[in-house]
Amino acid sequence: MKVGVDGVLLGAWSAAENPKRILDIGSGTGLIALMLAQRFETAEITAVEINRSAFEESEFNFKNSPFSDRMKAVNLPIQEFEDENKFDLIVSNPPYFEPNHNDGTDRSLARQKAELSFEELCKSVERLIDTTGNFGLILPYLSEDEFISIASKNQLFPKKITRVRGNPQAEVKRSLMLFSKTKSNNEFDELTIEQSRNVYTEEYIGLTKEFYLKM
Repeated sequence: MKVGVDGVLLGAWSAAENPKRILDIGSGTGLIALMLAQRFETAEITAVEINRSAFEESEFNFKNSPFSDRMKAVNLPIQEFEDENKFDLIVSNPPYFEPNHNDGTDRSLARQKAELSFEELCKSVERLIDTTGNFGLILPYLSEDEFISIASKNQLFPKKITRVRGNPQAEVKRSLMLFSKTKSNNEFDELTIEQSRNVYTEEYIGLTKEFYLKM
């Protein structure tokens, strides 16, 4: 599974105030979890991944990182995952294609809803998040309203949404969304990734430069 812009955005953008415990749902090979370990220097991070090969790669990546003593990979569906303590920050780059969008690859399976619907994701987050915790995710912009509706039924309410476009002329394609268990005024802003091909905006550089070797 290649490093994608969606994962980089979510790992750099998701907000929390000094989180002690972080959960990454559908963690893949561990990119977002590793970014959060870099950002939050004392947080303990649990990464849950259903796909065995991705889980094994994440275990390898965690053990060979500077943050290995704070990171744990778990090979389970999130619906079966239990923990006696709640999490201050939960993140997910969830599957969003319908189940018929499948070419048989691990990457395709990871991106479709067959294994984890929006409803199941929200139920799992509501069960595992602390009362003052945040839940961050990234979705296609066209799924924004659907997800907010499902989340609200599970007592998760939007507090910030950043809509992402590839360049100034492009349509908004992604929504970075932050939820909590407390209703509040929802803050909106926008982020443009490139000014032109391979020329990044100051906003994108400021958000992500700590995670690139060259930026």
